[in-house]
Amino acid sequence: MNTELLTKTPAKVVDDLRGIVGRDWATGDAEKIASYLYDATEDLLRPEADSACVVVKPANPNEISEILKYANNVKLPVTVRGGGTGVVAGAIPTQPSIILSLERLNKVVELDEKDLMITLEAGVTLAQLMDTLKGQGRLFFPVHPGDEGAQVGGMVAANAGGTRAVKHGIMRNHVKALEVVLPTGEIVTLGAKLLKNNMGIDLMNLLIGSEGTLGIITKVTLRLYAKNKFSGTLLVSFNNYEDATNAVPDILQEGITPLAAEYIDRIISIKSAEQLGTTWPCSKGKVDLMFIVEEPTEDLLYSNCEKIVDICEKHNAVDSIVADNDKEQRRLLEIRSNAYGPYRNNIADIMDAAVPPSKIPNFFEDVNKLAKKYNREIVSLGHIGDGNIHNFILGDNGKLPENYEALKEDIYKAAVKYGGTVTAEHGTGKTRKKHMELQFPPKEIALMNGIKKLFDPNGILSPGNIFD
Repeated sequence: MNTELLTKTPAKVVDDLRGIVGRDWATGDAEKIASYLYDATEDLLRPEADSACVVVKPANPNEISEILKYANNVKLPVTVRGGGTGVVAGAIPTQPSIILSLERLNKVVELDEKDLMITLEAGVTLAQLMDTLKGQGRLFFPVHPGDEGAQVGGMVAANAGGTRAVKHGIMRNHVKALEVVLPTGEIVTLGAKLLKNNMGIDLMNLLIGSEGTLGIITKVTLRLYAKNKFSGTLLVSFNNYEDATNAVPDILQEGITPLAAEYIDRIISIKSAEQLGTTWPCSKGKVDLMFIVEEPTEDLLYSNCEKIVDICEKHNAVDSIVADNDKEQRRLLEIRSNAYGPYRNNIADIMDAAVPPSKIPNFFEDVNKLAKKYNREIVSLGHIGDGNIHNFILGDNGKLPENYEALKEDIYKAAVKYGGTVTAEHGTGKTRKKHMELQFPPKEIALMNGIKKLFDPNGILSPGNIFD
C-alpha cells in the first residue's frame, strides 16, 4: 500500500477526491475527521485508529466507483463507514486510509406494498426504515440489532441479528437484492425482487456478512411482513440458569415461536432499571426469561402465554408476570435495551458466542467454571431462543484484566466444542479474526482468502477486517 500519499501529501489526495465528489464532500481536516475514526467498539478492546486519513462522502454509486478506481490506481486503502455502530473495530482505520462514508446515500427508493418489498439506499438508518413503515401501517421489517442509528447497508454487511432472530432470523433471511460497487469499481446488481431465484452461484449471499471486504453495498431490497395485531411481554423467573435454559427447547418443541426469547441475569436487570430511575418487577428468583409474543388474535396470544408459563413451571419457575399494555411493555424493553448501560465504563468485552439452543445449559456451566478458574466476574444475557449469549467480561477498574485473552479464548473453545460459533451477530472484524482458526480448518480459511483476492486483487477494501 502506498500510504505515504496520506502521510506526506494528504492535500493532493483530498484535491483528487474533491474532483470526484465536489469540494464540500472530501476533507483531511483533523477536527472534521475525528468522529469518523472510531466505531462503537469497547474502549478497552478497540485498536488505535491511524489519524492520517481523509474522509470522502460520495452521493451515488458512480462516485463510489470512481473513488475505488482511484484508490486502486494509487494503492490506497479504503475503510467503509456506515453508522459506526459496529463493535468489532470494522470501521476503525488502523493505517492511513480513505474513509468512505455512506451517509449521503440516505433515500428510500421504493416501498412496494403489493410485493411486500422495500428498496433503500445503503445509508438509510434503521430508524428511517421503521418510520417509513410506521407511516404505511400494515407492514414491518423484523431485524432490530438494538441501535436504530445503524445503517441498512451496514446491517447487511454485518449480517445483523438481534432479539427477534428466534422467529424471523437475521438479515440474510430477508435480503432479496443488492446493488454493489466492487473493489475494482464495477457496479453490479445481485439478486432480484423475487422469492425464488436459482440461477447460477449466489454471489449476493457472499456479500451479506462480508463486513465491507468484498464490495461496497449501495442499495438494498428487503422483504417485508404483515404485522400481527396483538402482542404481550411475559417475564418468567427461575432460581438458576439450569432450569431457565432447559425450559426454552421445550417451548420451541411445543410449536410456540416467540418474537423474542431473552435470558437475563437478575443483577443486570436491577442495575439497568436503577440507572433508568425505575424498578424491575420481579423479586423472586435469580434469573429471568423475557418472552415477547405476537399473534394475529388475542385468544392465541393468551393461549400461547399460558402454554409458556405451564412449560416453565415444569422446569421449576418461581414466578411469572404478563405485561399486556403498551406502557408496561415499553418499560420492560427499555430496561432490557439498557442492559449495557450500568457496565459501560468498566467492560472489557461483550462476547456474542452462540451454540445450538439445546447446548445452552452445557455452555453456561462451562462459562461459570471459567469465571471461577480465572477469578473473573461474568454476567450474562442474550437471545436464548437462538442460542446466542452475551457474556460480559468486566474490566479491572478501567483496564483489561491480565487474564482476559486466555479467558476469552477458553469461552470461544467452549462454544465451538458444542458445535457453536465465536461470533453470532457482532462479526469478525479486526478483534475476532485471530480466533478464526478455532472454528475453521485451514482449507476453509484458504478458500475465504481466495475469494477476497478474486474480488479485491489489490487488497484495498477494508484492510484488516476478517482477512490479514
